[in-house]
Amino acid sequence: MTVDHRTAAVTGRRGPALVVLCFVQFMLVLDDTVVNVALPSLQADLGFSTAGLTWVVNAYFLSFGGLLLLFGRAADRFGRRRVFLSGVVVFGAASLVCGIAQEPWQLVAGRFAQGAGAAMSAPAALALIALLFPGTGERARALGIWGGIAALGGTAGLVISGALTDLASWRWIFLINLPVAVAALALLPRLVAESRAGRGRLDVPGAVLGTGTLLSLVFGLLRVAESGWDVVAAGALALAAVLAVSFAVVESRTAEPLVPMAFLAHRVRAVANSASLLFSAAFFGMAFLLMLHLQTVLGYRPLTAGLAYLPYGAGILAGMWLSSRSVIRFGVGRSLAMSFLISAIGLVVLSGVAPGAAYATEVLPGLLITSIGCGLSHPALAVAAVSGTTERDAGLGSALLNCGQQIGGAVGLAVLVPLATGRGASGYSLALTAAAALLVVGAVLIAALLRKEHRA
Repeated sequence: MTVDHRTAAVTGRRGPALVVLCFVQFMLVLDDTVVNVALPSLQADLGFSTAGLTWVVNAYFLSFGGLLLLFGRAADRFGRRRVFLSGVVVFGAASLVCGIAQEPWQLVAGRFAQGAGAAMSAPAALALIALLFPGTGERARALGIWGGIAALGGTAGLVISGALTDLASWRWIFLINLPVAVAALALLPRLVAESRAGRGRLDVPGAVLGTGTLLSLVFGLLRVAESGWDVVAAGALALAAVLAVSFAVVESRTAEPLVPMAFLAHRVRAVANSASLLFSAAFFGMAFLLMLHLQTVLGYRPLTAGLAYLPYGAGILAGMWLSSRSVIRFGVGRSLAMSFLISAIGLVVLSGVAPGAAYATEVLPGLLITSIGCGLSHPALAVAAVSGTTERDAGLGSALLNCGQQIGGAVGLAVLVPLATGRGASGYSLALTAAAALLVVGAVLIAALLRKEHRA
């Protein structure tokens, strides 16, 4: 196969390139959560029905999770920088559509397009970073920054949404994306050269079946979270199972498969992707339920609830600072297992937040413990997910990690939210305890399968 051997970065410009890529990733992850606090205002201004309102969140989730595999592989084939910048254009234009929407369908369409842009940009960004920093130590540090910034995006979405919704307008939660998109489009072509695996043919049958599998799976899970187990949810999940089997059969018989089976068999990457699914299930569920709990049980206003998350961001930064050092010293496996257990302890503490709880003594400790574990986990997961990748398949490794995160998030909402809402006052505590159990399972999985991985 012909490979473009030009370096992935202009010499001496790796630092600025990392800054630009991290800011874009921050923006993409932020939009996973930025609408949560603003939903009541959106409903009042645009006239959403209760059922329709859920699709302001779900449309982004669906397209982001469903299209990741396709665009991750497309980045390897057609150029990571090209696909990344195309995604930024789509995301920026979609953000503008969301910001000026006058009808519910316009906002939902804009959110779907935002998710598609994110699915193009996110795996290409991670692949570019992996190629920019090929050495073990420098890659761990770079991915430590990238993973920490990504984790901060989810938290910042709640803070920014609360502040803008209370002090300005919900429309600004989308319009603030535009300067970031414009800056990325102006700066990145000057900082990063193109890189691609070659000009081989894209596996179209595999792309159709793989994308169909992910779209059906994410839709089915979101439907369960929204409406419980009904015919639509069961049908979507059954279709996902059929498409997944068909995908496996087609890929085993294709000369240039979308996802080579040998790639999936790599132990470190396989464990990272499985652990990422459990991690995201726990944290997406926690973020949704805790924000709801703060406002409906503890009586916080949107801005107050958002500000209550600020220490969470500080904990993530602390964990991020520790993560690269931990990976280099102890290896990916030990670092990940430890970080999962720390987060599990934090979730157990948060599960005890009851009506009338004092923020400083009952909410804040759990937030800090959980966030430090989260900050430790994100970079280590990114390091493991691109372990052993080359210029030929870095985009695929990045896409599989992001797929695990998005599917995990949908699983978390599908399982933990009904668990919380169906059991009255004790539901919140039970759901967060279940989230902690998912992380313990992940820690055991990592410890058992990566026990010989002493270094990254």
